[in-house]
Amino acid sequence: MSKKKVNILKSINHFLVFFLLVGFVVSCCMLLFLETMANSMGVELTSENISTPAKITMLNVLLITVLFTIIDYVRRKLTVERPTNKIIEAGRKITNGDFSVRIPPLTSIESNDPFNEIAECFNKMAQELSSTETLRTDFVANVSHELKTPLSIMQNYGSLLSQPNLDDEKRIEYAKGVVDASKRLANLITNILKLNKLENQQITPAFEKYNLSEQVCECLLDFEDAWEKKEINIQTDIEEDIYISSDKEMMSLVWNNLFSNAIKFNKNGGMLSLSIKREGEYAIVKISDTGCGISPQVGKHMFDKFYQGDTSHATQGNGLGLALVKRVIDITGCDISVESEVGRGTTFTVKLRRINNEVLEEAL
Repeated sequence: MSKKKVNILKSINHFLVFFLLVGFVVSCCMLLFLETMANSMGVELTSENISTPAKITMLNVLLITVLFTIIDYVRRKLTVERPTNKIIEAGRKITNGDFSVRIPPLTSIESNDPFNEIAECFNKMAQELSSTETLRTDFVANVSHELKTPLSIMQNYGSLLSQPNLDDEKRIEYAKGVVDASKRLANLITNILKLNKLENQQITPAFEKYNLSEQVCECLLDFEDAWEKKEINIQTDIEEDIYISSDKEMMSLVWNNLFSNAIKFNKNGGMLSLSIKREGEYAIVKISDTGCGISPQVGKHMFDKFYQGDTSHATQGNGLGLALVKRVIDITGCDISVESEVGRGTTFTVKLRRINNEVLEEAL
């Protein structure tokens, strides 16, 4: 059945409803009026003396019904169909991928019009979808770029290795290039999987009591070869036996990424400082370097995925480290702050709630 026929049937239905309603109400009122008047005036009602009033009443019923039907039609057009059509049209645009569509405020006599509430919710949904689509597009573009770089390096070195009469020195150099590129590719994929699981809450923190001082020191020692290669001096100020309750494996991601950045962005012969202190109910971990520093513009985006403020070190990372750090910090309920000055270095401060010694002794 066509839409036009459906609309005609709806109009007929509305007319019949109004006709029956008006006819019933008017008939009851007229019968009550005539009976009251006949009793008070002593007049006997006959078919002859009520025939004309009955016809006039029937005509009035028809006129009132037509009037009500027209008023209801206009009301529905203005207060129901018009806002509904706007919402439907906006929904079709969303379906076609246009996430920029927004529904303007729908004017109504009522201040708390439900259609305005629907429009407001729709606009919020469209905004979230737009943000999600932007993130998805950027993510795909960034991943494609990050995957392309090591693959291109591996392809180039692979072509060079296939050359005949290649001396051992060049063969070792090209093979090392392939291995380094494959490691970078593997790290990228691993970090993407970790970040995806963290963001989708597929990994829940397993809280346990452990020695924070020992954990951070162990993570720092894992980078001994890296800091010795750049002749970086290590300075520590560590209070022993500071215990916290957190996810040990997740927190190791935080320390490893912060130490990796502190070494990567440090200058040769620079300084890396580690401080672990008790401050009231909290444990404060500070990791500082004397590297290139971070400008305020870069600082605003440092925790964004794939963002690398210092492009000169782009081949050493993939821009996911600090995004992982921020996500772990949020999940475990810690706090992280950054102080940096261009050319002077950067300090990351992580604030964790520690376990009091009295509570720890009771637990042990």
